[in-house]
Order: sequence, then structure tokens, then C-alpha cells
Amino acid sequence: MDAFLLAFAVVFVAELGDKTQLVALGLATRYRTVIVLAGITIAFAITNGASVLVGGLLGAALPTTAISVVGAFVFFGFAWWTLRDDDDDEAETSSIGGRSVLLSIVGAMVLAELGDKTMIATATLAARESPVWTWLGATLGITASGALAVFVGRVLGHRLPRRATRIGASVLFAVFGVALLLDALVWS
Repeated sequence: MDAFLLAFAVVFVAELGDKTQLVALGLATRYRTVIVLAGITIAFAITNGASVLVGGLLGAALPTTAISVVGAFVFFGFAWWTLRDDDDDEAETSSIGGRSVLLSIVGAMVLAELGDKTMIATATLAARESPVWTWLGATLGITASGALAVFVGRVLGHRLPRRATRIGASVLFAVFGVALLLDALVWS
């Protein structure tokens, strides 16, 4: 249980203000809360599972530059999609649209989280502590941090004009795409 509490606290604090938290905030201004929460929970369970299972063993061997470049272009795609998507909210609540949005959110959050400091922290904790409790604590910690961002995004989304939230979310995605690309090609 100590591993759970330690992982929860470390990952929750490490995630505050992180790009994935800001991406969750941007998504929440645009999509239904339940879909965004489900998407971030699934994505974080996947990334923390990967951290616990292989992060400590293969961390140095993962092609982080290639992952960052692909992630950058995914974010550019989300920026374009968000900017051009001016449909009414019914499209995102239909079963096909909802599944499509959910899968898109999971994909974006997994790519945003790959190689992030919380993955490294989770892998490090799993090497020293119980992997199962570390995975549970880290997943709940990062999901709690993401949920905080989602609720802030929902409040902002209801107070700002729909066009402004769409443009803001699109710019946010583009900024993260540029940051990932610079990190992969210039700063690494």
C-alpha cells in the first residue's frame, strides 16, 4: 500500500502543469466530460502499464526521437481537426462520433505521455516497489491530475464563446506539436 500512496503522490504532483494536463484541459473545452475522462483514464492506464512493464528495462532503447516526431504530427492533425470542426455538439455525442472522439483522445494522450517524466517516475518506482501498487497509484494520480484539468476546461468552455474555445484548443495542440518536434529534432 505504501507503493500505491507514493506513486499516487509523486505522479499527481509531477503532472501538475504538464503538457498532458494542459491537453486534457483543451480537450475538455471541446468534448463531453465523460468522454474526455474515459479517454484520459484509458490512456494513462496504458502508459503507466507500459512504464511498469517495460519502462525500466527498455527505456534507453525506445526510439524517443521517432515517437516525438510522430506525436508532433498527431498534434498538428488534432490542431487542424479542432480548428475545422464546426459541427454542432450532436456529432460528438453519437455512438460513432463518441467512439471516434474517445479513440482520438486515447491516442493523443498516449502520444503526449510517452517518454514523459511521469512515465520515468513510474518505471523507477516500479523497479523499487510493488509493480501492481505502483501502476494503480500512478494511474489514479495522473488521472486525478487530468480530471482536475478536465473540470477546469469545462468551466472555461462554458464561459467562453464556442469559436474561441475551438481556436484556443487548436492553438494549444499546435504549440504542443511544435514543442514535440523541437524536442525531437533540435533539443535532443
